[in-house]
Amino acid sequence: MESLSQFYAVYGSLINFIGINAILALSLYVTLSAGQLSLGNAAFAGIGAYASGILTMRFNMPYPVSIAAGAGLSAITALVIGMPVLRMRGIFLAMATLAFGEVVRIAAVNMDITGGAQGLVGIPNKTTTYIIYGVLAATTYFLSILRGSKIGWSLASIREDETAAMVMGINTSYYKTLAFVLGAFIAGIAGAIYAHLNFIVTPGEFGFYAAVQLLIYNIVGGRQSVYGPILGAFILTALPEVLRGAGVTAGSLRLGVNGLILLLVILYLPNGLIFIFNRKVGGNAGRSGGEVQSEV
Repeated sequence: MESLSQFYAVYGSLINFIGINAILALSLYVTLSAGQLSLGNAAFAGIGAYASGILTMRFNMPYPVSIAAGAGLSAITALVIGMPVLRMRGIFLAMATLAFGEVVRIAAVNMDITGGAQGLVGIPNKTTTYIIYGVLAATTYFLSILRGSKIGWSLASIREDETAAMVMGINTSYYKTLAFVLGAFIAGIAGAIYAHLNFIVTPGEFGFYAAVQLLIYNIVGGRQSVYGPILGAFILTALPEVLRGAGVTAGSLRLGVNGLILLLVILYLPNGLIFIFNRKVGGNAGRSGGEVQSEV
């Protein structure tokens, strides 16, 4: 027990950030499950973080209420912008949601209630490791159940061929909006619990880099399994610490290693690293690329 306590004392922050990044990766996984390339989930996390932090600091709201309110505001915002934005596809949707993220960032910089460019400072530290991984476990379980439901099959049908899904009578607009809102809700929860872990929330934490990182987690881990984004977040969040322990201290070199991993996965494991584990247990043996059974 003493050695475990020492390990947590050294790596506790890393363990917490792995859990939060995994939740954020799952938020994008939901949107990708409907074939929608959205880069706005980091912004939704920012909305959840700021909203929950303000409610706790300025209005003395209880921690659970602040978390729920932050996630709810993210979901409502996604519903409002999702109706017009989800008419776009592919790169146009990605650019539109990325632009939304920049709007959120600039608004946070210029508003007094958010603390401006310095951010929201002094948020009470109420998030624990148990809460983070409890939320991660609940989110993973929920998405696993969702995968085999009518909603899950509808999202998979839209991802594979939206036109065919419409012919089959699936309300594609409804399900795409549902996935977008659900992803925003999960991102809002992650942002809210992060705000109460890190004491401070700044606009730059939820910008372009964070949005792209969520996509990389899904690509590296695997977009066709609910466990893939978790694996990607675990590897890429822990990798800098592993490299630092191996004597690699240059930040540019660590980024180069990240880029190399992403390149190798795209070239040789297009379904992500989770495909290796699936193949070992026989779940996807003998399948390649687009032949792997789609999961939501």
